[in-house]
Amino acid sequence: MINEGAVFLLAVQFLTRLPIGSAQLYTPERMAASVRYYPLVGGLVGAFSALAFYLASFVFPVLVSILFAIAAGLLITGAFHEDGLADTFDGIGGGVTRERALEIMKDSRLGTYGTLALLTVLAVKVIALTALPLMLIPIALIAGHGLSRLSSILVIATSRYVRDEGTGKPVAGGISTGGLLIAGLTGLAFVAYWLAFYSPLALLWAGGGLLLGHCLMRLFFERKLGGYTGDTLGAVQQLSELGFYLGLVAWL
Repeated sequence: MINEGAVFLLAVQFLTRLPIGSAQLYTPERMAASVRYYPLVGGLVGAFSALAFYLASFVFPVLVSILFAIAAGLLITGAFHEDGLADTFDGIGGGVTRERALEIMKDSRLGTYGTLALLTVLAVKVIALTALPLMLIPIALIAGHGLSRLSSILVIATSRYVRDEGTGKPVAGGISTGGLLIAGLTGLAFVAYWLAFYSPLALLWAGGGLLLGHCLMRLFFERKLGGYTGDTLGAVQQLSELGFYLGLVAWL
């Protein structure tokens, strides 16, 4: 139990900017195992965003409250996944060869492709959430953040890491069957949470949107890279989350 607690805290430390004192917890094995808790950490990020929306809604209109929710998610994660999205578009859009694409993705500077992708995804997220019923927004934030992290784990489970070093190195060895089971059960918990409030049909549309976002992003980078990097995992999370919200809008 103590070991699992350490593994979970390392997942929180890796995916967020919460002040977790991980020096005494870290081992390479625990860090590699922490991927199993990514969906749970995603749910916590979603809950933080949902809380920001809820509190802001007492004072501000829906659109402003949604902006606070998005900002809260960016704050708690340090824009970790959004940075991966931008780097992925810069690399794939600007790199003619696989090697050049990987080189561009390591560059900390933000290029045209990355800027446009980031602005577009953030804008469409805000617009999609604004189109949802008021009571659905916090639930969508929690489920969307959690299930989109599970979407990233599916890349780890079914593809290969293509760098020698990088932000994705801790999960370069993939995920064990037990770890995938824990992540999958966490995803089912989000499904159960959703069904406690809204219909299975709504979740079917949202899940379809998430799956579409997952597949489109993988088609975008895997043909050129032949696998994934830490940046592309962030890109998959972002497009999956966006697809989840758009699926709900389509359901409406």
